[in-house]
Amino acid sequence: MASASVHVVDDDPQIRGAISRLLRAHDIPVAAYDSPSDFLRQQSEAGPGCLILDISMPEMDGLQLQSLLTKAGTSLAVVFVTGQGDIAASVKAMKGGAVDFLTKPFDEPQLLEVIELAMNRSRAFYESAQQVERCWKAFSSLTPRERQVCLSVSRGLLNKQVGGELGVHEKTIKLHRSNVMSKLGVTSLADLVRLVETLKAAGRLDVAKAAPAEYSSQTRSV
Repeated sequence: MASASVHVVDDDPQIRGAISRLLRAHDIPVAAYDSPSDFLRQQSEAGPGCLILDISMPEMDGLQLQSLLTKAGTSLAVVFVTGQGDIAASVKAMKGGAVDFLTKPFDEPQLLEVIELAMNRSRAFYESAQQVERCWKAFSSLTPRERQVCLSVSRGLLNKQVGGELGVHEKTIKLHRSNVMSKLGVTSLADLVRLVETLKAAGRLDVAKAAPAEYSSQTRSV
């Protein structure tokens, strides 16, 4: 897993400097940016981390940057800091998935505690996303027929039932099932079901499109 780090985006150089010094004093990797565009231009880290984000900045405010990052599927956990906080902004920030919303001036222990929470959340999100990618890569390696068999088996159907549903001999289903288990890297039905459910929960698996029409149940194979 990529190492986590903190990114500070604030147009106030004193705030950027103060936060950076605090984090370095606690051996926490940190990078500072004077604007959202500066952050977007330099940001290439795909791993977990925390984004400390000022809510009020000239060219693009913090809420707009948060929205962009959310759409991009970032694993960074956002902590807002502002000297002009209001209820409407904080509610919008939290609805957007922010970990917390701190009003300047904030004390150092409070900031460090929130950053630790954000790091933990980001690491969990990142690992979950990586797991989904691993599952999807494995599922994508299946042939169209193997995908059909995989999905049917994940519903709890026996080989004979899968064969009847797909119009395929049971011995052929056994062969496909063996290939599916091998390609997915699973050793049990429970593991196979978990993989399929992981992809469904992540919205990566459209069951209706998982098997092309030319492999419909009316197609007979030997």
